[in-house]
Amino acid sequence: MFDLLKSQQQAEQRFVRTSKRRRRSDAGRSRLDRDVLDELRAQILGIERPPLVAIRRRLADWCALRGLRPPARATVYNALLRVPGHAYPVPSLPRHVQKALYNLGPDAEVPGHQLAFYCFNYGSLAAVSYAAGLPWIDLYQAAHLRGWRPRSRGLLQAVLHSRGIS
Repeated sequence: MFDLLKSQQQAEQRFVRTSKRRRRSDAGRSRLDRDVLDELRAQILGIERPPLVAIRRRLADWCALRGLRPPARATVYNALLRVPGHAYPVPSLPRHVQKALYNLGPDAEVPGHQLAFYCFNYGSLAAVSYAAGLPWIDLYQAAHLRGWRPRSRGLLQAVLHSRGIS
């Protein structure tokens, strides 16, 4: 009735690669040129969100000067989620914000999207107010993280809407 050996063989067959195609060597990583990614990062690190059309135009001009192929619109949108944003040393943050970062050491450095996530989810009103003023890319990336409490996500969505980020 229960044939453990047969079940194990069937499970192994399900996980065997059936395709003859090899996996790409750059699978799971951005295929954008490192210089293009750095230029994109430089363009998006401001406080307020620039229009995507302006970002793409400046990036296309920058690429044309260097003989590189400009990224597609979808590639830019996908890169916005992965480009490293700002990083904040914990000792330089206000006391009420440090309290929201309950699981980080005093000498750590926290990425901006994580800072926004913790302030909105676990911080006081003062910490939420601080997070609401973070640069747009930190809030944009934080909005795409998992694990939001419903009320905290609603508050973040309100901030994104009022600042014209979403």
